[in-house]
Amino acid sequence: MITRRTFIGGLSAASLMTATRVFSAVSDLTELTVVDASVLIRTRKISPVDLVRAYLERIDRLEPLVNAYITISRELALQQAQQLEIELEAGHWRGPLHGIPIALKDNMDTAGIRTTAASALLADRVPAQDSEVYRRLTAAGAVLLGKLNMHEFAYGGTSAITHFGAVHNPWNLEHIPGGSSGGSAAAVSAHMCCAALGTDTLASIRMPAAYCGIVGFKPTHGLCSIRGIIPISETLDHVGPMTRTVGDAALVLQAIAGYDALDPVSINTKLPRYAGALQRKTIKLRLGQPQSPYYDRLDSDVAKAMETALGVLAKLTAGVNAITLPAHPSFPALLAEATGYHNPNLEDPAKRDLYDPVTLARLDAAAKFSTADYVNAYRAVLLSRNAIAKVFEEVDLLVTPTTPGLPETISHAVNPAQASGGEPSLRNTFQFNIYGIPTISIPCGFSGSGLPIGLQISGPRLGELSVLALAHSFEQATDWHTAQPTVV
Repeated sequence: MITRRTFIGGLSAASLMTATRVFSAVSDLTELTVVDASVLIRTRKISPVDLVRAYLERIDRLEPLVNAYITISRELALQQAQQLEIELEAGHWRGPLHGIPIALKDNMDTAGIRTTAASALLADRVPAQDSEVYRRLTAAGAVLLGKLNMHEFAYGGTSAITHFGAVHNPWNLEHIPGGSSGGSAAAVSAHMCCAALGTDTLASIRMPAAYCGIVGFKPTHGLCSIRGIIPISETLDHVGPMTRTVGDAALVLQAIAGYDALDPVSINTKLPRYAGALQRKTIKLRLGQPQSPYYDRLDSDVAKAMETALGVLAKLTAGVNAITLPAHPSFPALLAEATGYHNPNLEDPAKRDLYDPVTLARLDAAAKFSTADYVNAYRAVLLSRNAIAKVFEEVDLLVTPTTPGLPETISHAVNPAQASGGEPSLRNTFQFNIYGIPTISIPCGFSGSGLPIGLQISGPRLGELSVLALAHSFEQATDWHTAQPTVV
C-alpha cells in the first residue's frame, strides 16, 4: 500500500524538482504524466479542476478525429475534481491518483453511466453498480473523464467493429489502434486522458498499446478484480493499466490490485509497493528469448526494432539467451464461457440482430463446444500454468515482440470479407493469457511509415516487480516513449 509517507518520501526533493521543471516546460497540462501531475497536485502547484478542464478541452478538439470515447462524463469529472480539490485544501490526500483524470474501457460497469461494450444491444444500458476496479479508482481519488470505445464485446482485435464507429490510431488516422481496448490506447496516446484501463483476454491491452506507442500492462491473472466487467472468459480475462510511462502503470496498478472475495478468479496475496520496482537494479536479470513462433515471419521494421531492443536489453541485464516455452493448449473452447452471458440474447431473434455479424458468428461458434471440450481445455490451461513456472527456474523474464506486424487499415478491418478481427496479431500474446502471467508492452521503435512498435516483457506469476523494473530500465535507456503522435 502506498501511504502519504512512502509516496512523498520515495519522491524526495529531487522528484519534486523534476516535476516542477517538467511543469514549467509544458504548454499544456495534458503533457504531464501521472507521476508528474500527482506530485504537482500534492504540492498544490496545479489543481485537479484545472487538470480536468485541460483534458476536456483536448477531448473536444481531438475526439472528432480519433473517436476514442463512447461517453464523456463531463459534469461528473468536474464535480469529482472540485470535491477532490476541497479535500486537498482540508489536508486530506487520497494518494498518488488524487485528482488524476482517467477513462475506462466501456465494458467496465459504472453506476449511473451507460456501459455498452460498444454494442447496439447495450447502447442504452446503465448499470446500477460500479465494477470493482472503478470503485477502487474512485476511492484512490481518480477522476472519470468517460467511457472508451472498443471492439464490440471485446471479441476482436481491431476496434473497427463497434456500434459507435471505428477508433482511429492517433499515429495514422487511417489505421486501427488495435483491440479490443483500442479506445483506451488511442485516448492515452493522444493525451485525451492521463491513464486508462483496458481488458485483455488474448491481446487486448498489449496489442493496442504496441500499435499506439504506449505502455500496456496485463498483470497476473486474478491480481485485479474482473467483477463488474462484461466477460469473455473468466479463465483468460485480465484487467490492467494503459499509460504513457511504466511509472504511471505502477501507480495505477497499485490502486486497482487486490483481493475481491466476490470475484471467483481473484487471488489473495500480499501486495508489494509496485512503484518500488522503478528503483530496482536489473543487471542480474536473466532474460529468455522464446523460440518459434515469436520471432518468425516478423515485419521487417518490427525485426529491426527488436534487434536494436535486444541489444539494449543485453546491456541492462545479465544477457539474453534462447529458450523454448512449453507447448500451449488450444484456447477456443474456453471462449464458451462467454455463452453464460450471451445465451439469453442469442436465443432472442430480435436481440441477435443487434450484434455485428462477425461478433455473432464467433459467439455462435463458441456455443458449439461440448462440455468435454471445455473441461479438457480448462485442465490443459491449469497444466500449462504449472509448466511455465518451471521455465522461470532458468530465466527471470521473457522478451518478445508484442506483435509480429503493424496495424492494418480501418478500411481493411471493416470489410466483411476481410474482418478477421486482428487474429494474426495475437500470435505473440495469447499464450501469456493462458499462462496467466504478468506481461507488459512498451514502445521500442517505429516503422518506416511512422507506426509504433512494441516490446513485450513477461515474468513469472506475481512477478510484477521484475517486469516493471526491466520495462522502466529500458524506458530510461531509450526515448521511444517521449514521441508524440501526429494527431497531437
